[in-house]
Amino acid sequence: MEQRISLITLGARDPQALAGFYEALGWRRVETPEGIIAFDLIGQALALYPLEKLAEDIGKDAAEMGYGAATYAYNVAGKAEVAEVLKLAEDAGGKILRAASDVFWGGHIGYFTDPEGHVWEVAYNPFSTLGPNGEFHWNGY
Repeated sequence: MEQRISLITLGARDPQALAGFYEALGWRRVETPEGIIAFDLIGQALALYPLEKLAEDIGKDAAEMGYGAATYAYNVAGKAEVAEVLKLAEDAGGKILRAASDVFWGGHIGYFTDPEGHVWEVAYNPFSTLGPNGEFHWNGY
């Protein structure tokens, strides 16, 4: 198996409203079959799918799904961009969990949730600079 994540699917209680949040961040939907909303990212895609349908696909009850102990990271090219993205997320209806601040390893991060509680980290990592198209590699380019 190659080291790759192709698609991240978030179970959504209200997929259309949640899509509106991501559109307010500047993301654009791509054409999809009825019942699925997707955004192409750099090298992957983010999908919003009704939580009940996702639970059915997995074979679980929707009440058992929870959020899991996971975050989704959005890396930026400069330290000041962390606060800018957090402000954009808050203005779009997200909730700030941690304001932009320096961290022990030399980076600068903050956290927000989308309107349904999915946790996003916004990070500037001076040791893992982004590629020319915004792509991320752990040790940079």
